[in-house]
Amino acid sequence: MDVLRPPLIRIGGRVYRKNLIQEQAFPHEEEEVFYAGPGECADEPGDAFVVEETERGFQCRVEVPSPLYKYIIGKKGETKKRLETETRTSISIPKPGVEGEIVITGQQRSGVVSARTRMDVLLDSFRRKQPFTHFLSFALNQPHIQENFLQFKEQVLEKCSKDHGVSSSLFQNPAKLHLTLGTLVLLNEQEIQKACDLLQRCKEDFVDQITGGHPLTVEVAGVEYMNDDPAMTDVLYAKVHMKDGSDRLQMIADQLVERFVASGLMLKEWDRVKLHATVMNTLFRKDPTEERNNTMTGKSSFKERESFDGKNILKLFENFYFGEVQLDSVRLSQRFSSDASGYYATSGQLCFS
Repeated sequence: MDVLRPPLIRIGGRVYRKNLIQEQAFPHEEEEVFYAGPGECADEPGDAFVVEETERGFQCRVEVPSPLYKYIIGKKGETKKRLETETRTSISIPKPGVEGEIVITGQQRSGVVSARTRMDVLLDSFRRKQPFTHFLSFALNQPHIQENFLQFKEQVLEKCSKDHGVSSSLFQNPAKLHLTLGTLVLLNEQEIQKACDLLQRCKEDFVDQITGGHPLTVEVAGVEYMNDDPAMTDVLYAKVHMKDGSDRLQMIADQLVERFVASGLMLKEWDRVKLHATVMNTLFRKDPTEERNNTMTGKSSFKERESFDGKNILKLFENFYFGEVQLDSVRLSQRFSSDASGYYATSGQLCFS
């Protein structure tokens, strides 16, 4: 007889059966959750983290970035008090701004497990509400690409400036042309280091084998739009493809994202990474410094956008050639930043050679 198994829930990189935690989580808290895909194994909450036995009972240590302490404390300490009361535990939180561990202690192991599980649910929900701080990227800002991009911008404004919504404010900063693989919320130096370490493990595990230790030669050519109606375009992007016709770039992108999602550092957005280089974005119209050039990050500004008519641009520049690029590294780029070249500041990178 087939047995119906409860759905899975992913919390902080771990996977649980939903019914194991739903009674423990606050019933009046509406939490958005991610369900694991087919074939993923679920860990019992008690086995997903270490609960130590002490002379006075049990304890569990949780690494939490200091910006998230306030969500565990709650208004006037109410969330912390409720957690402690309902699980019969004591929760010790470092002082604001001081990086450290939250320590849960209690006389019953089940109470400590319950408090930790509820805390994970809360932290996971609030973490996903934080704006992203970093992203994995391939830089496309080589001088000849920038030069061709500026020619593209000049020609579009010359031929299509009378089309609805088209203006110079829509164009990407040429020094920041890039491919985004995925975004991350890294809230302290420890999390940044964890991401850097994971990049290096990916290099050893599969990137070197795919690249053979050599840069990937890609061509940036043609433009396409994100949404369904070209007359109401929000994002116009340049297409990229391997010059040798292989799918090695896609393989690296997909496997990197898969690893980062499994680690809990990144949220799963698509089954495959959409390789694209944004060249025009209506988000830039209101704030030129805004770098949310990926459709997955523009949700909050959707209603404020003024779309543009991209029909003529798509017709006239369907095959525009931006150039050939040697991709030799994946960068952990910092949002809202610039280095000496004008590109995003790099917190870490994976070099192919």
